[in-house]
This record gives sequence, structure tokens and C-alpha cells, in this order.
Amino acid sequence: MNLSLPVVMKDAILHDAIQRDGTTARRVALLEILWNERYLTRSQLIVRVEIRLGKNCFGIAAWEDTFYRDMRFVKQAFEAAGYRLRYSRNKQQPGYYLDGQPALSAEFKQILHSSAAEVDQRQLDIYRKLSFAERFYQGCSISDIARKVVAYRIREENPRLSLVEANRMAVQRAYSQ
Repeated sequence: MNLSLPVVMKDAILHDAIQRDGTTARRVALLEILWNERYLTRSQLIVRVEIRLGKNCFGIAAWEDTFYRDMRFVKQAFEAAGYRLRYSRNKQQPGYYLDGQPALSAEFKQILHSSAAEVDQRQLDIYRKLSFAERFYQGCSISDIARKVVAYRIREENPRLSLVEANRMAVQRAYSQ
């Protein structure tokens, strides 16, 4: 007799496996990223996974082999769910994508639309008057301040951490949501 476990129980087991096993964590991260975004190259995927899991999570010496092993698994997982993971070599839109799926998932599009709806038109008008350099500087400043605040809070919780480690953890928290 083969009874199926409830999804909540499977999720609990998967969450535990992600916490304990780097390979599982990488593969789940790759699945989640590719489920929401398409046309990402190898380097773009690696950067996104490293932001979530830490630098060199694919290893140092044989990182390419590790990446391609993980991608073979990811491809099989998508096929098991009825999707085909492909790779586009088109110069205008290179990278991994799910055949027949739009560039962004519906859920991801909804998040972007919700965020855009919160913007005040007056703010946009002011922003458009700024030079590219001013806009770039403003964006970097906001991101830098946010990271510093999070790193400060992390160090308050654990004073033994170095500033560098607290900053790394702040970046991980920001991009692993």
C-alpha cells in the first residue's frame, strides 16, 4: 500500500534537507529561480544562488561540474512536473528557460505590478529629471544604507561576528527571500 504524504509534511522534510545538505539547497534554489525567471545564463544563475547560499556554494575547483550536475537534476525535476527546461543561444535572449512559458512567472509579474502600483507619479516625475549618474548614486546609496542597517542589527544580536561577516549575512538575507 502506497499512501501519499500530505504536502505540509513533504515541505517540512524538504526544508530540513535544505538546511542540512548544500546540494539540496543549491538545487532547490535553482528550481525556485528558474520557476520565476527565464533566460538566465549560467553566470547569472550562479550569482543568484551564491547570493542565497553564500560564495563558492558550487565549490572552488570543480564548480562547473557541480553546476551542470545540479542542472541535470533541475531539468529532470521540471520534466517530472511536465515542463521542459531548455537553453537559448539567441544573442537577444540567451539562457535557460521553460519551453512554452513566459519570461516571468505569473506570481513574479504580480509582485512587480503590485510594487509598481505603489509608486507615486510625482516621485517618478522628479526621478526622471535626475541624471543617470544621480539616479545610479541614489539607488546605490539606498541599498548600501539598508544593508548597513541590517548588518548593524545582526551584529547587535551576535557581537562576536566581524563587520564583514555581518554584511555578508545581511546580503544573504536580502536576496534569499
